[in-house]
Amino acid sequence: MRRRSLLIAVPAGLVTLAACGDGDDSGSSSAGDSATPEASATSAPPPKIVDGPLPAITAGTKFDEKPTVAKGGGEPSKDLAVKTVIAGGGRAVAENDFVSANYLGQIWESAKVFDNSYDRKTPLVIQLAQGGVIDGWRYALIGKKTGSRVQFSVPPTWGYGEQGNEQVGIKGSDTLVFVVDVQDTFNAKSSAKGKEVPQDDAALPKVGTNTDGKAPAIEVPKSDAPKKLAAEYVLEGDGAEVDAQDSVLVQYKGVVWDGGKEFDSTYGRKQLTSFSLQQVVKGWSQGLTGKKVGSRVLIVIPPDLGYGDSPPEGSGIEKDSTLVFSVDILAKM
Repeated sequence: MRRRSLLIAVPAGLVTLAACGDGDDSGSSSAGDSATPEASATSAPPPKIVDGPLPAITAGTKFDEKPTVAKGGGEPSKDLAVKTVIAGGGRAVAENDFVSANYLGQIWESAKVFDNSYDRKTPLVIQLAQGGVIDGWRYALIGKKTGSRVQFSVPPTWGYGEQGNEQVGIKGSDTLVFVVDVQDTFNAKSSAKGKEVPQDDAALPKVGTNTDGKAPAIEVPKSDAPKKLAAEYVLEGDGAEVDAQDSVLVQYKGVVWDGGKEFDSTYGRKQLTSFSLQQVVKGWSQGLTGKKVGSRVLIVIPPDLGYGDSPPEGSGIEKDSTLVFSVDILAKM
């Protein structure tokens, strides 16, 4: 059984080992009255990938511009039809990567748009893992490069199956058409890429600035821990600021102040973690709120904003420990 992150809150505001963030949780919002790709998943054999047919994109033809897609003509393919409309020059997407993308989805036969992220002004961040996203997305996007616009049609077998999605009017016989603008891709080797910020406060730990996907060093000073929360940029990114209600995709490493012993790390698990800032200890929520995507942040959490006198069993954390984290904010979800 895989070790889980320490970061989900319990009613007392502490954190427990039974947390989410083991890679099966995309961190995305529930489907609600939309049909985002994570709403369902199938376990069908891999599809045959063909070039078409695919309906024309009649407006919004630039990358990251909301597209308008014509009604499908004739019978859609029974296979997965995939076309790279705009070829990007970035990193290729791999199986189990998290991707950040804007997208539009509509029904082949009626051209009814059932969901799109462009109007929400927030890209979807989702893991291309079996069970975490419909198979049509997995097979269509793996191997595509960031900066690409990809159009594809998904038969029910690799979409929402025979049950469809009644909530948004998708029948079990409907073929779906997606246009996806792949903005970025993240995996266990991803790091923040922000600008280095001087670490001048001798009373705070020093965090490594390497951006090679390896865990940064954390050097804790041989002095008393601060009594108040500290949250400082190590690398300052240029992305959007994180709000208190947001979910984020991160790399992180945590050590205790006394002795500097590591107790948790996504680097050690070789797996990114996603979570809502409303589901973590107060020190994390307060420390990351207002910080920019693409940043590495040092957070020093005093006991009253962390685990206090009730640390998670088996965590190796003593009561009333001050905790030190290096957190790379890769994406807002």
